Formats: sequence, structure tokens, C-alpha cells
Amino acid sequence: MTGKDIKPIHVVGGGMAGSEAAWQIAEAGVPVVLHEMRPVVKTDAHSTEGLAELVCSNSFRSDDAMNNAVGLLHEEMRRLGSLIMSAGDAHKLPAGGALAVDRDAFSQEVTRRLEAHPLVKIEREEIGGIPPGDWDSVILATGPLTSPDLADAIGKLTGEEYLAFFDAIAPIVYKDSIDFDKAWFQSRYDKVGPEGDGADYINCALTQEGYETFITDLIEGEKTDFKEWESSTPYFEGCLPIEVMAERGRETLRFGPMKPVGLQDPRSDSRPHAVVQLRQDNALGTLYNIVGFQTKLKYAEQVRVFRSIPGLENAEFARLGGLHRNTFINSPRLLDGSMRLKPSPRIRFAGQITGVEGYVESAATGLLAGRFAAAERRGDEVVPPPPTTAHGALLSHITGGADAKTFQPMNVNFGLFPPLEKVEGKKIKKKERKPAMAQRALDDLADWCARSTSRAA
Repeated sequence: MTGKDIKPIHVVGGGMAGSEAAWQIAEAGVPVVLHEMRPVVKTDAHSTEGLAELVCSNSFRSDDAMNNAVGLLHEEMRRLGSLIMSAGDAHKLPAGGALAVDRDAFSQEVTRRLEAHPLVKIEREEIGGIPPGDWDSVILATGPLTSPDLADAIGKLTGEEYLAFFDAIAPIVYKDSIDFDKAWFQSRYDKVGPEGDGADYINCALTQEGYETFITDLIEGEKTDFKEWESSTPYFEGCLPIEVMAERGRETLRFGPMKPVGLQDPRSDSRPHAVVQLRQDNALGTLYNIVGFQTKLKYAEQVRVFRSIPGLENAEFARLGGLHRNTFINSPRLLDGSMRLKPSPRIRFAGQITGVEGYVESAATGLLAGRFAAAERRGDEVVPPPPTTAHGALLSHITGGADAKTFQPMNVNFGLFPPLEKVEGKKIKKKERKPAMAQRALDDLADWCARSTSRAA
């Protein structure tokens, strides 16, 4: 039986998770229909109709596979044939030790490759409720901006209240409006990363007096008003607005996005008291986003406060910061080990709606959901990856490892992995633990892939 003779799987949502899920299904020889509501229905956060459009930041974060959990996730995804990582690698930008991409070129690449795949059909339409019963295999990957009608339908189906949090967007500055008599290029500790040269960030130094004034302006600046129903919605801790961090303590930012360590102003013999960094946002190098400066300040206040930073006095903004409301389900309570919805197993969930946080994590859950759905459709055994891998650790967390009573969004991190204290009977030194866990993950991933292939044969 050829792929076109197999009943298709439906994927709802053309973001990072949905695009990756559709690719994995098609590459497994199973037809897939990818439903994306843009441009028929627009969102507050998206500006194009491209698939896998990045809206919050262009960074996939660290690409260090042996010392960072998200870097390990990158490497695992590459070895599993990820479309998202392939497109990301094809459109790298300099970003020190991080992997950053040209957002527009990346989205265009993902869209082009899915449109060209013979087993992928893209339908531009909104799915406003639970998909019809004759769709016997569905992946809902509608992301943090799930349409209200679909969100309500899922809530009724599961009997669960939705959990929600606010996610903030950082502003983007035109490079030619930055004053390089005050700003300079340097990565922390001059670290060279993918496509970089050790000077991948623009840095703006603040004196102690300037920093104190900046913190006061942040705290006292006029903020975006909340609607009554939004007032009790918490923020995701990994993407806090900068003024919320400032309110937690005047030194908080100096130990966060404004930390001065590993940087030296070439015009000074001393380390700056605080530093604001900007990271390249497009391939042309004309746009830079202010790293870690997610904000809920009103637009006029953003211009006033951020132009007080040395080097940004005449900054022109291609995009100012903003807020959007993210939504996710209580996955530990609702999903089984292969990401199926317990009250309706024909439905799987993937992406940020499952309670993972981050572009890479979202795509990784789409990769898994797509593989699981394709294996099920072919009649193969569905075997989750071992929890010692980055994919398995993330999956285990959202499908039972986390406490359902206190479940909140989570980035991948080594704290989700089973501990590793010894290798070949010898105790591991603390500094060697992460590389050892990463190597174990890659070895176990290879074994899982080999076993999965033999079962499918």
C-alpha cells in the first residue's frame, strides 16, 4: 500500500510544532493535512502567513550539545531528521554561543519544503471546534494563541480549566540608529558560536548612577493596562517583562539580562556596572533585538526609557515590545505517554499548548507527536524515547513527571533528566556531569532509533 492509499492524519496549527509534526508524518510515508488559519484569521502576534513564523525572538538559544540541555535537544532533533533544525541551520545568524536564525528566511524555507512535499496538503482555514469524528487521527498544535472557540471546545471536552500566562515581546532596533561612539561589539568572554566571530552582540554600558536611574524609570514607567479577566494571569518565569524583574529587587537585572560579566568596554579600563546587549535579528544585519528586554511598558514609555541607555539615545524601533496571552492544558492530567488526550485518544497535542516553553521545545514535541501518530497509522508499535534523552525527559515531564496540581510551562533542562552519578562505576565530578548526561542521551537516542527501525521493518 502506497502513502497516498493511507488515510491522512490531520495537524491543526502551522507553527513550529505543527510544521514539524506534519514533516515527520510525511517523511514516514503517511499523508498529512496541515490546517493553518492564517491569513484567513490573523493573530495579534503574527505579521505574515508563513509557516513556523517566529514572533518573540529569533534565538533558538544555546547550541552547545554537550553542556546545555537545549543544545542537546538541537542535536537530537538533527539526528531525527527535524525540518525545523534543518531550516534553522540553513539560515544561521551570528549570535555567540547561541543558534539564531533569520526569521523571515527560516519561515520561508519551512513553508517551501512543506508545500513541495508530495504527501503534505496545506489547508488555509480556521478549525473552530473539536475536529469531526471522521478525522480519526488529529494533532492539535495550535500554540499559545489558540482561537477562543477551539479553546472553549477543548475545555468542555476535557472538563478542565485552561491555565494561562502572559508572554512578553522584546523591542527591535535599527542598527544604523545606534551610536557606536558609545556602543561596541563583543560576545561574553569573546565566545565564538555558530556563524559568529566572538563579537556577535552590540553592548551598551551603564554606570552605577545610570543603572539606578534606569531601574527607577522602569519601575515608575506607565504600563499596559490589564483587562479584568486578565488580572490574575501569571507570567512565565522564563520570559518575565523587564520591569517585573526590576520590581523584585533593584539588583535583579544586574544578575540577569544586564549582567556585565565577560564584557569589557574598550574605552574603559574597568568592567561596566551593567550592560544592555542587542542581538542580530535578520540576515542583513540591519535589525537588532534588545536581549531579555521583554516589556509591558506602553509604547511612548518604551521609547523614553530605552533611549536613556547610552548608545540608544537616538534609537529608532522597528518593533516595540508587547504582551500576548499564552494558553496551555494541564498535560500531566490529560495526556498519556504518547501525547494522546485521555478523554479522546484520537487527538494528540503538541507544542506550547502542552505546557512546554520555547521554540525548540515546541518543535520537539511536534516531532514526537508526528512520529507517534505516523507509527500508529502504519500499525507499528508506539515507543516513546527513553527519559535519559532530551526528548524523553521533556515528554516524561509533561505526561506525568510534573505535579498536575502545580503544573507550569517548562523549558528543557538537565533537572528533568534521570540523575547520573557514576560512569563505569566511577563517580562523576560535577563539571563532568552535563557532558556525561549528554553523551548518555545521544547513545540512548541511537539505540531507540535502531529499535524503532527494526520494529517498523
